[in-house]
Amino acid sequence: MKTFVTAIIVFTAIVGGGVYLSAQGNETVRATWLWNPWLFIQDEDRVLSFLENKRISDVYVQIDEEVPIDAYRQFIRRANEKGIRVHALDGAPNWIEHKEALERLFQWLDQYENVAQPNEKFSGVHVDVEPYLHVWWRTNREEAIASYQSILQRARQLANERSLRFEVDIPFWFDEVKHRDKTLAEWVIAHVDGVTIIAYRDRADAIINIVKKEMRLAKKYGKQVVVGVETGQVDEGDDVSFFEEDEAYMNEQLAIVQKHYARTKSFSGVAVHHTEQWMKRNGIVFE
Repeated sequence: MKTFVTAIIVFTAIVGGGVYLSAQGNETVRATWLWNPWLFIQDEDRVLSFLENKRISDVYVQIDEEVPIDAYRQFIRRANEKGIRVHALDGAPNWIEHKEALERLFQWLDQYENVAQPNEKFSGVHVDVEPYLHVWWRTNREEAIASYQSILQRARQLANERSLRFEVDIPFWFDEVKHRDKTLAEWVIAHVDGVTIIAYRDRADAIINIVKKEMRLAKKYGKQVVVGVETGQVDEGDDVSFFEEDEAYMNEQLAIVQKHYARTKSFSGVAVHHTEQWMKRNGIVFE
């Protein structure tokens, strides 16, 4: 967890690799989602080189039981050698109906941890459930939310038992979803170790505006927030993704967001969604 610093924050732009904020050794997270682990089966060197070139500090890697455990071990070991932390990523809307999926994830993690060397360990568990995509969200929202909360509580318990950090993706508009005496955003932030806010906008001022409530909530509960942005083509409008803008523009906007929150203890950094799409934007295509 970041500590408050009184030193002047130095803003640095790195050609081809994005932006950083450096604060006397306090690292600002620059993360991405790797939903397709078969990419590093196909060409591990190319994936790791891309992550390193983009100055990625944390990568959320989808757990696929069909991918050999030894492949994850090697990828994490080599990522750690480059200073990149790897988090176990999983989740789906149907988890709120089929809670055994969460149990399977941690059973797999136990199998993995039993054979992994210290430099092959996951840095945490990162869950993306998206309960609002399940039919219950429309037909019985109270049940959907209650089941979602139950999943997150169980996941945190299982992560804590294994001394793993537990983080969750949530959309920015959870701060408008009321549930009992709190918004859903407040409930989630209070019950996890950290959140990544799906703040899909293509302008810094808009991004800052839609995460400001979560920043206040994170400060209230002593939690950390990563701000996520989109690079893929979406149907929600032209202002949601950086798909139509070049990477230099995206980095400029992220730099403004980082500078705005540089002295905010609850701000951890930014995340770019997602690795495969981001690589395609850079002309790196897997067959």
